[in-house]
Amino acid sequence: MKIRLAVAEDNSFLLKAILEKLSFFDEFLVKYSASNGLELIEKLDKNPNIDLILMDIEMPKMNGIDATAEISKKYPQIKIVMITVFDDDENIFKAIQAGANGYFLKEVDAKMLHQGILDTLEGGAAMTPSVAMKALKLLRNPPDFEEPKEDIRLTNREIEILEQISKGLNYNQIGENLFISPKTVRKHIENIYSKLQVHSKLEAVQKAVKNRIIEG
Repeated sequence: MKIRLAVAEDNSFLLKAILEKLSFFDEFLVKYSASNGLELIEKLDKNPNIDLILMDIEMPKMNGIDATAEISKKYPQIKIVMITVFDDDENIFKAIQAGANGYFLKEVDAKMLHQGILDTLEGGAAMTPSVAMKALKLLRNPPDFEEPKEDIRLTNREIEILEQISKGLNYNQIGENLFISPKTVRKHIENIYSKLQVHSKLEAVQKAVKNRIIEG
């Protein structure tokens, strides 16, 4: 019986490389791939008959760690192996916490990937050796990766303007929507930059989302 796989990877070149490695083994059947966590969950909801998922971490819309956490709760029978370029402590720790059953770096060769998938399906925890060492250290001494939220105080008007900026609106459009002049909008944005300690609209929006001042 074939081992049914799904792959979550937003980079088409890297997806092709993973699929090529899997193609060497007749027992593997890749049922589908997805370019982000949300798309993968949508496909799983339609067809959950998957044995194992190879999961990238850095993806748009929903990253691999968040997707792993959700899938682990919803479909606990499905094994998940991270396959990523990131081998930093935080990603390894958060992936394991989210429910990942294994963790490979993308340069893993086809033979090791094949054996890792089989080991994981038999209840093992397949990992790139360097990642396994880090994982052991992290489990012995769990770190605190929660970033302290900065104390940023914006006025209601500044938050309104940030929300408008996040929608891609220019000074004139924001002014029309909020019934203020473009000059006033510009002044508010200068204040926002100063309070957030940023130098561009993109940085301002990213920092505001990160600190939960506005919705992402």
